[in-house]
Amino acid sequence: MIARTLLSGLVALTPISWLTAQRPAPADTASLTQLRYRHIGPEGNRVSAVAGVPGDPETYYAGAASGGIFKSSDGGIHWQAVFDDQPVASIGALAVAPSDANIVWAGTGEPWIRSHISVGWGVYKSTDAGRHWSLMGLENTGRVSRVVIHPSNPDIVYVAALGHGYGPQPERGIYRTLDGGKNWERVLFVNDSTGASDLVMDPTNPRILFAGMWQMELHTWGRESGGAGSGIYQSRDGGTTWTRLSGNGLPTRTIGKVALGIARSNPNRVYALIETGDGAPWKGQETDRGKLWRSDDGGGQWQLVSYDRQLGGRTAYYHRMAVAPD
Repeated sequence: MIARTLLSGLVALTPISWLTAQRPAPADTASLTQLRYRHIGPEGNRVSAVAGVPGDPETYYAGAASGGIFKSSDGGIHWQAVFDDQPVASIGALAVAPSDANIVWAGTGEPWIRSHISVGWGVYKSTDAGRHWSLMGLENTGRVSRVVIHPSNPDIVYVAALGHGYGPQPERGIYRTLDGGKNWERVLFVNDSTGASDLVMDPTNPRILFAGMWQMELHTWGRESGGAGSGIYQSRDGGTTWTRLSGNGLPTRTIGKVALGIARSNPNRVYALIETGDGAPWKGQETDRGKLWRSDDGGGQWQLVSYDRQLGGRTAYYHRMAVAPD
């Protein structure tokens, strides 16, 4: 009887307490009238590339998949279109010279593959912080996935070219200029079906570079990702010669797209986000499992550190690595 009485009391009191607690406070209409909309960025399509200015937290460039380049000089509050006079709209990569913030490079052609995305038209350079641009060649590279600039010599620039992707072509691989874009040399070429999906430079030694190479072919009805050309390559002489990394913990079977990251605080720490088949057969052959690999000795030895498929669920479209600077 005592238990029944207590229970009846709780049942009777609970709805009253709940209604009292949920009674809404009067709306503060005076505060609401003070709210104002403000523009916080370019509207429309996807942002495919971004770049900041070292030492200047207010200046940023944003490249759109099909909408040119925008610049902010006030930390992202206002944006100005700075590339609309050029005959190409798809941006794949942006880079600001660490030694001269007036020098900005743009690689055109979005490398985040979708069947309907248009290709680019070479690489462009600005020497006045984005006010004016000049076409610097490489018009047939199709899609530029990364532009890397030497930390102290802005005339030394590397371009990672994926290619248009719709079939075999020779204009794929890693390109280098030593004279600010007047002349280009293709320093890494694997085959006419393999392009460069990524490129990173050791922040303390610009002679050391890592390139991710991706064999792929794109059609409106689908794509084929992976092949003998896909892999990680390393240069220790500023891009003149390259060595394909194999074994030592890396996947041993056919892989697809590769994204790379290197730690500024510890350049011996290198990451590789690799498209594998996760064990599903590919053309009748077994495939490796795993997503993220890590090296702690500058690319010598590697270990698999994550199998999480969310790191590479749509590898052709979204597949990028970055390491916190600290």
